[in-house]
Amino acid sequence: MAEGKTVAAYEEALDALSSLITKRSRADKSNNGDRFELLSDYLKILDLDVAISQLKVIHVAGTKGKGSTCTFTESILRNCGFRTGLFTSPHLIDVRERFRLDGDDISEDKFLAYFWWCYDRLKEKATEDIPMPSYFRFLALLAFKIFTAEQIDVAILEVGLGGRFDATNVVQKPVVCGISSLGYDHMEILGNTLGEIAGEKAGIFKYGVPAFTVPQPDEAMRVLEENASKLDVPLQVVPPLDASLLNGVKLGLEGEHQYMNAGLAVALSSTWLQRTSQLGINYLDTTSPLPEQFIKGLTMANLQGRAQIAPDRYTNSETSGDLVFYLDGAHSPESMEICARWFSLAIKEENQQETFDFQPPNSSGSSNGLPQRQHDGKIRKNSAQILLFNCMSVRDPQLLLPSLMKTCARHGVYFKKALFVPNASVYNKVGSHALPPTETQIDLSWQFALQRVWENLMLCDKGEAKNTDNASEDVKDDTELSARSCENSAVFSSLPLAIKWLRDSVQQNQSLRFQVLVTGSLHLIGDVLKIVKK
Repeated sequence: MAEGKTVAAYEEALDALSSLITKRSRADKSNNGDRFELLSDYLKILDLDVAISQLKVIHVAGTKGKGSTCTFTESILRNCGFRTGLFTSPHLIDVRERFRLDGDDISEDKFLAYFWWCYDRLKEKATEDIPMPSYFRFLALLAFKIFTAEQIDVAILEVGLGGRFDATNVVQKPVVCGISSLGYDHMEILGNTLGEIAGEKAGIFKYGVPAFTVPQPDEAMRVLEENASKLDVPLQVVPPLDASLLNGVKLGLEGEHQYMNAGLAVALSSTWLQRTSQLGINYLDTTSPLPEQFIKGLTMANLQGRAQIAPDRYTNSETSGDLVFYLDGAHSPESMEICARWFSLAIKEENQQETFDFQPPNSSGSSNGLPQRQHDGKIRKNSAQILLFNCMSVRDPQLLLPSLMKTCARHGVYFKKALFVPNASVYNKVGSHALPPTETQIDLSWQFALQRVWENLMLCDKGEAKNTDNASEDVKDDTELSARSCENSAVFSSLPLAIKWLRDSVQQNQSLRFQVLVTGSLHLIGDVLKIVKK
């Protein structure tokens, strides 16, 4: 009964949080930051206006890699012995993921206590002139309350969107700022050129506060430097971390692009230590060995939904490993290329290991038509690569899907089937009971549009020879569960139906293994993890 009451209390808070989700346009230049000045009023209502100025903040914006950079930075400073608070977005499964204290998601009890403390005060003081804050603004205010009340040593804040008008930018005097890799994303809000986008990200620069960035396209770098100059910001460009400095261990986050984020995290952590007079632990010399605490922090960092490999737990022990999900929340052309490269290299490594483990039969038994077996008696599997994809309708699939397909093709990886699904979670509801509408209500026009783009790409690509690895004959086109199936793709009316088709396919064919790349949307990643981790 007590557990039921706890669940009900948590869901009640999530219902209240959901009430703050609006259809209103996001803050941008055209609406004066959606009355950005309201954030100062909210801080005063919550008695946070003085407390927030005492937080020792690391503030990070960017298009790609800002979440990873924040995760590395938090892990480094925690391993240096400091109490850390990390605020990131979006969450994948539970909203509490956005608030990490000393590396762990905030507990349910603490979340509820701080949530209602903030919500009730804001609700009580709400007027027509100062309405309840919108969803993300409330979450940022909640983070400030949590971090000040918990008396953390360092707060690492990831910008939600842009920079200039982001709720996290109410912080007036961070210790250090970072800008991760810039690219084309949220162009309907941030601008259509890299220069305009860079200008919005540079909005987090504060007078005289040091800032670091990674190598950027010339247009973006020029704007960052101009903005830094106006505010007397010492802006430094950080190279990717040299892997040899890790003493032979690997980064905690997968993918070669993470060395760029790790390099930025090392610079941010070192500068924070230096500027807060934490003597004895320092690192700004990029040629000397990293301090042991830095190496431990970099290798123990973890972040769901970025280059994550998750075997399906539903399949039984005999088919364990036959359905593996490769999850990455890439949703821009540049990050899609990085994702495709990571996936291609990851499955090649996996498939090479499979080949290494395989004991070839003698020539007399190789043509009997039976499934071939490894030396341990297990059947050798044919691997088929499947794409599970969705993206928001503000993104351009004509940029995302070709980037993905071509990069994989350059590495000899070709998808046998692409599955397009709507996200299971709904955007106006937070919580475990936030179920999608019934199937008859679902509009699949966007998924059909994605399918058309994919089929056209496949038609254009037909001239190229492909290494099918005998798997194509194993992938039966029995997608009767789908709303529409074509030669190279299928649209499913729900994610659970797509997962059911994948599971049924591997259960029914002993010689088949699916390697499923899930990408295009962090919302989709979270939805898949909810199903796979049950």
